[in-house]
Amino acid sequence: MSNVKAALDVIASKAPDFKAEVALVLGSGLGGVVDAVSDAIIIAYEDLPGFPRPTVVGHGGKLVLGRIGGVAVAVMQGRAHYYEHGRSDLMAEPLETLRELGAGRLLLTNAAGSLLPDAVPGSLMLITDHISLFGPNPLIGYHGNDRFVGMDVPYDPEIGSGLHDAAAKLGIKLFEGTYCWCTGPSFETPAEIRALKVLGADAVGMSTVPENILGRRLGFKVAAVSNITNLAAGMSATPLSHDQTLEMSKDGSANLIKILLQYFSSDV
Repeated sequence: MSNVKAALDVIASKAPDFKAEVALVLGSGLGGVVDAVSDAIIIAYEDLPGFPRPTVVGHGGKLVLGRIGGVAVAVMQGRAHYYEHGRSDLMAEPLETLRELGAGRLLLTNAAGSLLPDAVPGSLMLITDHISLFGPNPLIGYHGNDRFVGMDVPYDPEIGSGLHDAAAKLGIKLFEGTYCWCTGPSFETPAEIRALKVLGADAVGMSTVPENILGRRLGFKVAAVSNITNLAAGMSATPLSHDQTLEMSKDGSANLIKILLQYFSSDV
């Protein structure tokens, strides 16, 4: 991709010889995770060819390079969503850039609605599988056999086990389940949520799945965590809104930072 080399040149000019071990993509309201990054070098997306220009409040639009718990990380503070541009592949060049930086693990985060009554706002859910039936696959139009990405184990169990261990050491409950990607930007209806329960969804959101597919094609080991910001439509009397998403993300974000610090301190 033409922009990848240009983005790498920009990164090299600001962080010479930097090599990442882990790439992180932060969802709505989770930008505070970058506060855990030490020796941080911050580069605005607008200075990085091929990186998205976020239009969503809560997505900072910055690449943060540094270390968490001694592990070299490249943190995307914000992402592109299908509903912003009508394309599901806009994270392809940023992810390829981070792969070329050396990252072998990709950790995705998002804000999500819960279909599990016990996973109330403020909870965290490790994604172990996903449902992707409602938006176009991000690899449509690619050529070559590597577009046929196997999805029998879409999320890396070793990373998931490490995150569970980190949460357990901290006494933080980490739910796990199946995430369903819906395109947004409107929230789902109560009838749609009832249908998704039948399909086996445990949480629902507007991101993450395209990055999982793109990342697996690039050879990343992928894991993902949902920050539960609301119960899904029809499960609570509270009206859904993006303001609620940002407000209710705070507790989950604080716990996610603790889990990441514990996870990276073990240098998995």
